[in-house]
Amino acid sequence: MLKKTLAALAISSALLSAGSVMAADYVVDKEGQHAFVDFKISHLGYSFITGTFKDIDGKFSFDAAKPEDSKIEFNVNTASVFTNNAERDKHISSKDFLNGSKATFVSTSVKPTGKNAAGKDTADVAGDLTILGVTKPIVVKATFLGEGKDPWGGYRAGFEGTFSLKRSDFGKQKDLGPSSDAVEMYVTFEGVKAK
Repeated sequence: MLKKTLAALAISSALLSAGSVMAADYVVDKEGQHAFVDFKISHLGYSFITGTFKDIDGKFSFDAAKPEDSKIEFNVNTASVFTNNAERDKHISSKDFLNGSKATFVSTSVKPTGKNAAGKDTADVAGDLTILGVTKPIVVKATFLGEGKDPWGGYRAGFEGTFSLKRSDFGKQKDLGPSSDAVEMYVTFEGVKAK
């Protein structure tokens, strides 16, 4: 009787293990610069300024079979801002705006939302965005772009996402008028599976 019970427990345990897929851990490919955080903001209502941040890093866990269990942490060194104008970049990094701070995003939930027109899986990634010491909840409209082996013996997964924010929500910054309060953000990155 004891042998039958132990055998049943072993089988049950094996079935449970086979059915539970573990999410893999990834590191955002900063070294290969396969990660971008870009922004677009109105300049006085007359034109748009676009830019990017050159120094970013992050990590995430992901399993395509259970995207709702995914987690992500992302860091941006705002002093690395680049808008193709050195004086403007220096001003954006000053105390008038970002004050050379670090921006962070930590996810709190992932909700699959179906597929886009290209057949790619989409999700709403909710999380906490911290800029200038102020933390606000945001939702990133994310798309899973794909995963697979790379030519260097690694394994990668890639994503893109968009969200918007208001500068006025994140501490006191130089006021350039209502048209320059909203910022559109675009993020895309590849992660390399941790070994």
